[in-house]
Amino acid sequence: MEPFTHRHCSLTTLLLACLFFSPIMVASLGINYGQIANNLPSPENVIPLVKSIGASRVKLYDADPKVLKAFANTNIEFIVSLGNEYLSTMKDPSKAQAWVKKNVQAYLPSTKITCIAVGNEVLTFNDTSLTSNLLPAMQSVHTALVNLKLDKQVTVTTAHSLAVLETSYPPSAGAFRKDLVDCVTQIVDFHCKTGSPFLINAYPYFAYKGNPKQVSLDFVLFQPNSGIVDPESNLHYDNMLFAQIDAVHSALASIGYKNVCVQISETGWPSKGDADEAGATPENARKYNCNLMKLIGQKKGTPMRPNSDLNIYVFALFNENLKPGPSSERNYGLFKPDRSQAYPLGFPAVDAVSTNSSSSGGHSGSGTGTTPSTSLPPASSSSGYLAITSDSGTSLSSCKSLSLYVLGFISLALQL
Repeated sequence: MEPFTHRHCSLTTLLLACLFFSPIMVASLGINYGQIANNLPSPENVIPLVKSIGASRVKLYDADPKVLKAFANTNIEFIVSLGNEYLSTMKDPSKAQAWVKKNVQAYLPSTKITCIAVGNEVLTFNDTSLTSNLLPAMQSVHTALVNLKLDKQVTVTTAHSLAVLETSYPPSAGAFRKDLVDCVTQIVDFHCKTGSPFLINAYPYFAYKGNPKQVSLDFVLFQPNSGIVDPESNLHYDNMLFAQIDAVHSALASIGYKNVCVQISETGWPSKGDADEAGATPENARKYNCNLMKLIGQKKGTPMRPNSDLNIYVFALFNENLKPGPSSERNYGLFKPDRSQAYPLGFPAVDAVSTNSSSSGGHSGSGTGTTPSTSLPPASSSSGYLAITSDSGTSLSSCKSLSLYVLGFISLALQL
């Protein structure tokens, strides 16, 4: 079966659309700054790149002191992170407070740290030890913030895989895995009490990669298409990411939480992949990220939450050469390590920075954080994050709800 017929925007049309989209319009854009690489520019040289795409928020996978010092007085907001391997340690209030003092309080207020992400995609590892330690660790870190009188400016959260959902289609029927409901409910209750956001990592790319002959490419790339109508809510969806976000909203409502702030902590598209990684091309990556940033700049909400601004962190700032797994893992970046564009982004400010970078040459740096390890342990890494491919043993494919998640969106795409 051939992929669905779709209307291709020409390169010229796409670039013109992006050129007219000024970076100042994407003030709410977030970017993930991963550092599993040995050839990245120094943090000081990263600042112009972040500003060139109009990003005002950065998410780290650790609390790298070099980055936090470099970004002082830039007014860019930071999420810093604690790896999964720290969860058992952070249950100890004294150790949590020591960590917060060293990695957060020490950089305030010059560096605008607004959130601490404790763990990443913990619940879908199906590891009872990790799961049982997650909420206590979050609570200890929050208590440390309260004790240090920082809780009004810094919140505590954790990022989840979209595979926490058992049902995702139609979006109005979104529901959490039954075995995770109790744990998720306790975590969401924590969010409500502390005012922190609920973070989800969402990748329409996975659905397309898994079923390129059935999933509409236009639907996952925010390109013009007829879309689908949710049969229960009668809401119209013309892209998969919005359907995924609203499935999360529905899942939260189903456990009694209708007004939780949902943020997409990771989403992106690889510009290169292996032979079996359908859709991983520079053009598709450019379409996905450029169209996404345009939507963010328009302050357009989802069909279910039309008046709520999108809170999205694009993955990722750089291609990272030391990430394990298939080729796509090392090619999610908007930029190459030499600071040139991985593909044309169409922003005048980006073009200026990239041109200047090319003439001056790349800058290398270790890119290491508070724990300079580049090898990933089974659960996580303090200097990095989980593999985001659906092929790795520690990723979505290890979650029993993945098949339901993908099948739900295949059903959705088949209606296009």
